[in-house]
Amino acid sequence: MRIIISGAAGFIGSHLADRFCRDGNEVIGLDNLVTADKRNLQWLSANHGFKFILHDIINPVAISGPVDLVCNLACPASPVDFAPLNIEILRVCSEGTRNMLELAREKNAVFLHTSTSEVYGDPKVNPQPESYWGNVNPIGTRSMYDEGKRFAEAMITAYRSRYSMKVRIARIFNTFGPRMRIDDGRVVTNFIMQALAGEPVTMHGDGSQTRSFCYVSDQVEGLVRLSRCDYDGPINIGNCDEIPIRRLAEEVIELTGSRSSLAFKPLPGDDPKLRRPDITLARKILGWQPSVPRKEGLEKTIQYCRETVQAIHAARNHETGDSAAQWT
Repeated sequence: MRIIISGAAGFIGSHLADRFCRDGNEVIGLDNLVTADKRNLQWLSANHGFKFILHDIINPVAISGPVDLVCNLACPASPVDFAPLNIEILRVCSEGTRNMLELAREKNAVFLHTSTSEVYGDPKVNPQPESYWGNVNPIGTRSMYDEGKRFAEAMITAYRSRYSMKVRIARIFNTFGPRMRIDDGRVVTNFIMQALAGEPVTMHGDGSQTRSFCYVSDQVEGLVRLSRCDYDGPINIGNCDEIPIRRLAEEVIELTGSRSSLAFKPLPGDDPKLRRPDITLARKILGWQPSVPRKEGLEKTIQYCRETVQAIHAARNHETGDSAAQWT
């Protein structure tokens, strides 16, 4: 297959590009590198089946030749990006999604879109099935992301209806693993980085709010299976093993061998109290369910964070001539 991936240098996008290339496909990756890191595609640069194009999808993109699958993963997704990139997020979810849909329509390609569990907002139903309409604040602190993704789903549905396009919508729940930005403000990397530094592990609220964490290889497997199926409605892809944030913090402290204490801050506005996917459809239609235990995924992510920090310090120390800094 010949596959286009927007957001290809991002966390999940780069893993998806890896997978499609390993499966013998030709992959063209698009990214404007605003929040992504081209080093995530390092090994792919030597792969003759992969090509990278620096491009912002709010502008139309011209691709010569046939295309079988268009995967739209481009969008800043970290809470730390919501305020400084609020308009950019809205534009990539609207103009960007439309440009990628137009590319798929021109090529008569399948269109795969990564939506989010954030379309459910602060849910009043737990777990969240695809039929749940959500509880979203349209003008809140997360609205640019929540409503941007909801608009994208509406746009995709309209294109499917008007042009009889083959569309696939994945509602991704909390995903973690190597290649996450270590400063991205998400709970897993926040906890790991604080624990490695021996700092207090800080959570918002009392830590009772819940999340369900899916390791990235499981997430990618779900996306690949979704791209190959014939179902055009949204499908939740996530791990239904729901845990309180406080328990996650305690697990990270234990796995890092840190002496960090727990610290608490006020809960930010519109922060979801619950998050757990109903994956009945994914099991039935995709034959998919997550298989990587959270502990195993956390160990791999901790090791990645350690190595990333060590590489950063080594580079700085090489420039200054100082001895290597010691981290936990």
